[in-house]
Amino acid sequence: MKVGICTSPESLEGIADPAFDYVEANVQQLLKPEESDDAFAPSRDLAATLALPIPTACCFLPGDLRVTGPSVDLDHLERYAATAFERAAQVGVEVIVFGSGGARILPEGFPVDEGFSQFVGANRRIAPLAERHGVTIVIEPLNRAECNFINSPTDGARVVEAVDHPNVRLLVDFFHMLREGQSPQEIIDCGPLIEHAHLAENEVRSAPGVKGDDFRSFMRALKSIGYDRRISIECGWGDFAAEQKAAVDEVRRQLAES
Repeated sequence: MKVGICTSPESLEGIADPAFDYVEANVQQLLKPEESDDAFAPSRDLAATLALPIPTACCFLPGDLRVTGPSVDLDHLERYAATAFERAAQVGVEVIVFGSGGARILPEGFPVDEGFSQFVGANRRIAPLAERHGVTIVIEPLNRAECNFINSPTDGARVVEAVDHPNVRLLVDFFHMLREGQSPQEIIDCGPLIEHAHLAENEVRSAPGVKGDDFRSFMRALKSIGYDRRISIECGWGDFAAEQKAAVDEVRRQLAES
């Protein structure tokens, strides 16, 4: 299993020998879907010279590009996604994480069933664009403190199954699962749909090894379904250059013990 870190590609400039296998970038910062090709060009150039690949990217949509609620604009979404996916292919991004809690949070009193239908419809609209550029969208369940909609792997699996497109899959995030008190059994139950994984420690979203959180039960669940792709550390950092190796070593230790 490859271990990556969610960070900007520029952060590698201060690291002579990164411990991780890949970078997970920020869609809005790296791909600049609402900016010109000239604005995107430095990102393309950086990716071409970077020491590590950028196969994944998170933070898909800005909060004001709504996919649920009374003000959904699917034409805007399609234009944004078409640019994001085309540029993703240019820099080697294969997986885009659809967390984007601000874009999908349900307004107070808004019917959950209607929000679900809207979210499924949004993903159906952009899935063929993702397929065209060799990109897979992964639905990220978020904890309730961050978003009131799609809060568990089971919720995310319902979306994936309803969209019913091979380029829309599921992400599992140990941090959000710990915050919600969810069982590793959910990973096993959703196994065939899982394409990507995140983790961070529970209390303050720290790097693995800081507070001593044990992720091995979740890792065993991933291994039991035959998952052997990527797992990204998505956490807060103090001195990133100094702390990254210990965090990656801790993830690899727990993977080996799982």
